[in-house]
Amino acid sequence: MADSKLMRGTMILTAATFASKILGLIYIFPFTAIVGQTGIALYSYGYLPYTVLLSLATLGVPLAVSKFVSKYHALGDYRTGHRLFKSGLLFMGLSGVLAFMLLYFAAPYLVPLIIKNPTENGNSFEDIVFTIRMVSVALIVVPMMSIIRGYFQGFQSMGPTAISQVVEQIVRIVFILAVTFSIVQVMQGSLGVAVGFATFAAFVGALGGLTVLVVYWFKRKKYIYEQIEQSKVDHELSLKSMYKELISYALPLSFVGLAIPLYQLIDLFTFNNTLIGNLLSQEESEVAFAVFSNTAHKIILIPMALATALSITLLPTITKSYTTNDQPLLQKQITQTYQVILFLTVPAAVGMAVLAYPAFGALYGMDDYEIGGYILRYYAPITLFFSLFAVTAAILQGMNKQKYAVVALCVGLLLKLSLNTWLLSLFGPLGGVFATYLGYTSSLIVTVWAIGKFAEFNYVLIAKRALLILIFAAFMALGVSIVNTGMQTIFPITTQLQAFPSLFLGITVGAVIYLYLGYRSNLAGQVLGARFRFLKKKKKQQQEG
Repeated sequence: MADSKLMRGTMILTAATFASKILGLIYIFPFTAIVGQTGIALYSYGYLPYTVLLSLATLGVPLAVSKFVSKYHALGDYRTGHRLFKSGLLFMGLSGVLAFMLLYFAAPYLVPLIIKNPTENGNSFEDIVFTIRMVSVALIVVPMMSIIRGYFQGFQSMGPTAISQVVEQIVRIVFILAVTFSIVQVMQGSLGVAVGFATFAAFVGALGGLTVLVVYWFKRKKYIYEQIEQSKVDHELSLKSMYKELISYALPLSFVGLAIPLYQLIDLFTFNNTLIGNLLSQEESEVAFAVFSNTAHKIILIPMALATALSITLLPTITKSYTTNDQPLLQKQITQTYQVILFLTVPAAVGMAVLAYPAFGALYGMDDYEIGGYILRYYAPITLFFSLFAVTAAILQGMNKQKYAVVALCVGLLLKLSLNTWLLSLFGPLGGVFATYLGYTSSLIVTVWAIGKFAEFNYVLIAKRALLILIFAAFMALGVSIVNTGMQTIFPITTQLQAFPSLFLGITVGAVIYLYLGYRSNLAGQVLGARFRFLKKKKKQQQEG
């Protein structure tokens, strides 16, 4: 009964997280139409430091608190978890205020690290400071939300977290689009003010999410206190002992989850200062940065979200298989996870690279069509690297070998940091793309090696399947390239609307070619299992007929 409740709750939380991520991807299209790529660059200047500081302030708290509370609940001790919750609220409130003050007062000192001497041809010093300070206010609220979510999850109740996440995202997006449209289109206000208020939406959204959690708390308060009174045992842990245990859970979770924001933070502090004056003007560099760090990046995250959402359901069972030393089952689960990721993400990465120009034009318009399509073409395959690192790190976490995921991330970040400026000066905006590839490749070498060593995993089958998937993706790319070239010869892309036929037909042709090859070879059935049983049955009937 408890297992089914936990599984149902995990599915609800996974669905809510996925929905929240999709909403976070979709809003960027109308938002870009309102503020343009220069506005998106300004938005990134505020949001990237905020994201990193938020992660450091919360330190993976929801999952860590959930693990801590559920552990002591299983021992019949509800008091220890509640003591952590009460002291944690105070601690996270203080850490949130300190993080807010740090970011707010550091804003003027961060600007020269982003752009040494802002000019009138791009975002000004004042606008960047204003944007960073507006987003910093959210740090007061969000850390407290994280501990409330973790506490509810410790009761195996995922609903409060799931609903608050979705409400937070919806409120944030509605506020962003409404306030920026009003300032830019209705009141004819400045771009700097509009984007500043757009980052303030993080605080408004957080209030929405917190309201949901407070309502849940008052509904369940009586039940929670009844559980505390019925506690069979009290471990009477000191606060020091509790936080030591909590940090041991939280640090690896937090650091690995920071992978993409930390890579982007390196770009934030090197991209413009390397390119402006040497290769590009401030305006050109900011547009390229906006595409690289946000608009093209958002497109790349779509297949990653789909692939990880499907594979993540396999990961909780890996912990059980590893703990019980069930080697055959563990090998099967890891194989299945790798295969799902490769089968879904490789064609998506290849397809995005081939259809980069129509995809960017259809989603963001023609204003920065050339630079957008150019960067997306080279950056698209990174979605495979993002997905593989996320999943391999999660597998190592399931095996209690998360320190190797942390080591892998550190190796990648050091490589990115040491090469980024040099590669930017050599290749322009693509230098940042190449440095990210090198960083993630080095991280994957470590995680893949660690899984092979500690799970005694043999990669021969995965290598064969990966080769077959790459061959199918190459055939798909050839077909899509022919269709895309033909379409753009007949219907040149000169408006946003004209980009859609090339994109739609390219996606359709690519899907048909790839899925047909996957079906005929039975690769789809082997990788996706039950999802393709009806195809196997159909094939069998055809053979019998």
